[in-house]
Amino acid sequence: MSDSEPVEERIYTVPLGRAWVVPRYRRAEKAITVLRKFVQRHMKPELVVIDPSVNEAIWKRGITNPPRKIRVKLSKDEEDTVTVSLAEAEP
Repeated sequence: MSDSEPVEERIYTVPLGRAWVVPRYRRAEKAITVLRKFVQRHMKPELVVIDPSVNEAIWKRGITNPPRKIRVKLSKDEEDTVTVSLAEAEP
C-alpha cells in the first residue's frame, strides 16, 4: 500500500449477489472478483488493493457462503491506486 494522502474517499455498500451464479465451491472467489469490478467501475483506478480485513470478512463463513453485501471505504491516491478497506460503523 502507498503511504501518500488519499485524494478521494468514498463509502459504498457493494452488492455481492452475483457471486451466487457460480458453483458453491467458487462463491467467495467470485465475490472478490465482483468487488474488484465494482471498484473498477466506480473509481477508475490504475491498481486495486484489497485490504486483508475485507478479504477475511468475505471468506469468514467459508467459500460457499460469502456475505450478500459488504460496506467498504474506497481511498484513491495521487497514483490512481484505490485501497479497499472495511468501513467502520458511522455514528
